[in-house]
Amino acid sequence: MTDYFEVHARDGPARLGELRLDPSLTTPALVDDRVHDAGSLWNEERETPEGDESTLTVLPHRAFPAGTREEVVDSFAVDYPDVDFPSAAVVKSDAAESATDADADAYVLSDANGFVGHASAFRDAVLAFTDAVPADAGRYLAGVATPRNVAVLAYAGFDLFDAKRARARGLEGFYLTSEGEHFLEDLDELPCACEACRKPREEFTRADCADHNANALAAELAVVRRRIRDGRLRDYVEGQARHEAWLTATFREFDDQYGYLEQHTPVLRDAELLAASEDTLRRVEIQRFADRVTSRYRNRFDNPLVLVPCSATKPYSESQSHSQFHRATQFRAHTVSMTSPIGVVPMELELTYPAQHYDSVVTGNWTEGEKAFVANVLQRYLERNEYPRIVAHVPPGGYTDIVERVEAELDLDVEYTVPDHPTTDESLANLSSTLSGELKFPKREREHNTVKAIADYMMGPGAGDDLFADVEITMTSRYPKLQIRNANAEIEGHGGENAQLATMVPQYGVLSFTLEGARVWAESDAPTKRVEIDNFVPRGSVLAPGVVDADDDIRVGDEVVIEGPKAFAVGRAVMSGPEMVESTRGIASEVRHCEET
Repeated sequence: MTDYFEVHARDGPARLGELRLDPSLTTPALVDDRVHDAGSLWNEERETPEGDESTLTVLPHRAFPAGTREEVVDSFAVDYPDVDFPSAAVVKSDAAESATDADADAYVLSDANGFVGHASAFRDAVLAFTDAVPADAGRYLAGVATPRNVAVLAYAGFDLFDAKRARARGLEGFYLTSEGEHFLEDLDELPCACEACRKPREEFTRADCADHNANALAAELAVVRRRIRDGRLRDYVEGQARHEAWLTATFREFDDQYGYLEQHTPVLRDAELLAASEDTLRRVEIQRFADRVTSRYRNRFDNPLVLVPCSATKPYSESQSHSQFHRATQFRAHTVSMTSPIGVVPMELELTYPAQHYDSVVTGNWTEGEKAFVANVLQRYLERNEYPRIVAHVPPGGYTDIVERVEAELDLDVEYTVPDHPTTDESLANLSSTLSGELKFPKREREHNTVKAIADYMMGPGAGDDLFADVEITMTSRYPKLQIRNANAEIEGHGGENAQLATMVPQYGVLSFTLEGARVWAESDAPTKRVEIDNFVPRGSVLAPGVVDADDDIRVGDEVVIEGPKAFAVGRAVMSGPEMVESTRGIASEVRHCEET
């Protein structure tokens, strides 16, 4: 149980936290002057230190280098004392569980230096370490951080660092920056304006270089904290990892750990998602959207499918090009947009994160990686959804190449309507005439299918049909702020006739439930994300210590039903389900509506 560390925000595995010393420290941060090492037990027996609330005390320990056999670690395991001051325990990555009974506020990874430069070994060490130590404890990586690598290290999930390596490199004559290191003797001028670098170049010593390196590291951590607050650390890391081969390899090794990253990545947020390279295709947000569209979403229209290109304007329907497509189709077809890096976006999900939140680099040329990804998503989508006809209203080149690949793979008969550009008069006329004779779908069908598609996306396959199966619903207000109401006064316990059950949130393209809607959800066959709380009535939020249990598949940003002996509530998750159960500090879920039972 941690009393002196708390996580306040998350951006994937990276956390914005608070080390509650006197004064407190916002993490990720350097802790050189805030840590007292009580010493190694290899040298001598040591007394438990007195400690104080201004310092994080590393308890007496035995550190083990990388490669130490498990039986050796077990033989020399430390029996950590119970203390009432901020403390840290030293652990080896593959034997971290042996020290978790220390109930420390932070854990120091002892063998990290043995893995620096070896991407897969470092990845394995981090995964073993983070899996073993408590979710709400600080993670301390000592003797490794530099201005160039600390963004990737924070992205991997570490909170606390020191400037030992950066200072040592300075004393060796290496001048460190966020993009690399330089021989001090090769620098005619210093590319920095920190206090240490204000001296004339001829007076700048290696001791000054060590001070500069520490300053540069602290400045880089300030950038990392800002990026986490903004929900955009990943964008920064995609570029930052390019400055060193092992960082690029490490970054990609972590991308391959979808389960680890997905559990910690919010399902929605305000931040723009920048698609600046093919690395973006491996982002959790992109992979998750593609997976849900191809495994959860189900088309409910009987009309033909029209594939169209994406637009720079988001949501697509507000763009000039898509307005022209709409005038040509006139609700006679189901429109699905093709785009890199998202894949395919059914019109009902055009608002759902990240479909309206991304921006991509537009050159007009598709890379082979982009073509392969979008073709794979389109193929999986068409294997799951049947249409009476498929019309491709896409420009020649990359878009057409993708459609033709899938057409051949699935033995389809696709109708092409664009000879040159999708918005020319000829192309739009072709699209309109191709749909001649097709019946329009009414507004009511479009609205109901949109709500059901969003429910599929949020909860799982079939959820859109199961969610309101026992309730007759009607829509009020206008898209994209649809309000779902109970239209059947005969059904008891759901607020009566015209009671609001949920609202479509245009900012994220999800459903937000009322208490009545939460009850409908909880009683339906749709998968429900539940948080079980203790014997109290929450006001404003549910703190982690009050959580008894939570579903494993809950992610930050998920809509959740909150139930306890005294309360029934609905809200939005601030932690993942496993983290809610493990944590002893922090907000587990915000509460939107609550009723005492």
